[in-house]
Amino acid sequence: MLSYYITDRAQLGGDEGERRRGLLLAITRAARAGVDYIQLREKEMPARELELVAREAMRIVRGEGATKLLINHRTDVALAVGADGVHLTGSDLAASEVRALLAKSAAAPRRRSEFLISVSCHSAEEVRRAEAHGADFCVLAPIFEKAGTEAQPLGLEELRRAAQIDRRPDTRVEAGERTSAFPVFALGGVTVERAAFCAAAGASGIAGIRLFQQTEELAALIARVRAL
Repeated sequence: MLSYYITDRAQLGGDEGERRRGLLLAITRAARAGVDYIQLREKEMPARELELVAREAMRIVRGEGATKLLINHRTDVALAVGADGVHLTGSDLAASEVRALLAKSAAAPRRRSEFLISVSCHSAEEVRRAEAHGADFCVLAPIFEKAGTEAQPLGLEELRRAAQIDRRPDTRVEAGERTSAFPVFALGGVTVERAAFCAAAGASGIAGIRLFQQTEELAALIARVRAL
């Protein structure tokens, strides 16, 4: 399974300067440990400051390995700093509209073709729409009950529906091959222990904030998840 770290400097404590330093340290730790994706999700940060932090985050992930950086909501910032992609929420443009804007942008053709789009989803139907609009993968939440929130958990059966684990083989391809399942990341109350249940339900990976941001043995955690 893949790993998807979502940042939140507000959980790191201290004043703004300390939180920002802690954020970059957490990104460094995650990239060094081999996390597959990092979503820079600092929604309250002004655009100019977000761009500066995103540039530093890009410098970190490029220096540490194969981790890919996505910027939450701000496609313009993602393109400006050369990030690997953008994460879209329900209030953002559809992935297909972002692709259309990318086709008209000044970004190099290679960058346009490689630009990743992740989408937040809250039902199997939303996952199918994200797939139809050309997203690369989605984050489905909340899968499990989570303390401090009133959102009702979707459960593993909805994750199974979204991941289409029982999708029939496509008869148009060679015998024995299955259609390519649209990658779904499980988010919300996910722990290392629950990751195996998510994998069994068809999830391609797990996503989280505290799970990756506040875990001491991060490399061991990622290795354990990757082995599922």
